[in-house]
Amino acid sequence: MTIKPIRNDDDLRRAFRRLEKIFQAVEGTPQADERDVLVTLIEAYENKHYDFGPADPVEAIKFRMEQEGLTPRDLEPYIGPSGRVSEVLNRRRPLSLRMVKRLHDGLNIPYESLMEGVQ
Repeated sequence: MTIKPIRNDDDLRRAFRRLEKIFQAVEGTPQADERDVLVTLIEAYENKHYDFGPADPVEAIKFRMEQEGLTPRDLEPYIGPSGRVSEVLNRRRPLSLRMVKRLHDGLNIPYESLMEGVQ
């Protein structure tokens, strides 16, 4: 295992290619150790060089809906009546603190993903 610093995007691409090859390594093996080090290096490089910006609450909700196979109707217990769900998903209504708490508690969406622009 030869680990090198990630100094540029070419190094980053090489690190990702190697990570793809060893991603499923069995814990306790040298490949698993290499995987863990590569993940740390990649995260450090990306955090320093790429601004992903704050999370978008609507995208976080839509992502969870996709993961869980949910429909807008399934969001009514967390957001309110179907009209309100539609307004939130179409960005015509911001999330309230009450909605954020319900979405976090009910669907396990992280607070930090839901809090951008809360009124």
